Amino acid sequence: MGIIQDISRILKKRELKFIESYKESEEIHSFIFEKEKDLNWKAGQHGVFSILHKKIQKPTRPFSVASAPEENIVKITMVISEHPSEFKKAMLELSPGMKISMRGPIGPLYLDDKSPSLLIAGGIGVTPFRSILKQIEMVKGGIRNPITLLYMDSNKSYIYKNELDEMAKNPSIMINYLDSRDRLYQEIDRFTTMHKESGIYCIAGTKAMVDSVSVYLKGHGIPKRNIKKDVFMGYK
Repeated sequence: MGIIQDISRILKKRELKFIESYKESEEIHSFIFEKEKDLNWKAGQHGVFSILHKKIQKPTRPFSVASAPEENIVKITMVISEHPSEFKKAMLELSPGMKISMRGPIGPLYLDDKSPSLLIAGGIGVTPFRSILKQIEMVKGGIRNPITLLYMDSNKSYIYKNELDEMAKNPSIMINYLDSRDRLYQEIDRFTTMHKESGIYCIAGTKAMVDSVSVYLKGHGIPKRNIKKDVFMGYK
């Protein structure tokens, strides 16, 4: 999608009807909304969501769309800690039939299957990659180039793990669950040794994590044009 398409998408405001929510783990919640027939996106993109049912100081937040377009729902997943922000408190107050608004989805974090791809997720940063891999699982015909997901979580909670393990049955998909930065860099080195500048590198997680991995890749000869990033802000 080009810049003009992204601008038109971000200007268009939709209202999504809430269906349900559930816990993925102790502090991770998923929220499911109805998908309008004409709403589409590339797996891996994010939307800009706004609270409608009450007035709060910061009613708008970006979130990756964790669902694939083929699932016909809009799913967003977020960390909700013991002391959540006003926005997340408002999300927990949603009941079926209530609505939030969304602009987008937009963003460059999607695959075109022209190159081997390395997906690097830190914690909740796995959400756009769940969308990408789910889309591959649901759309028949397979993929031509290998995809490797490096999923780092120092707490070893690994949300979506059962789903991801099913997706990894596709011979073109490999998933490594990691719990340390050293192991992450070892696996990155393994991929870059095999594919070097022919690979596409997608990184999603906290700003510190995304910046660190991006610097590491550039320091190992990966061109900036081969690196796609999605920084997750505001975990409260």
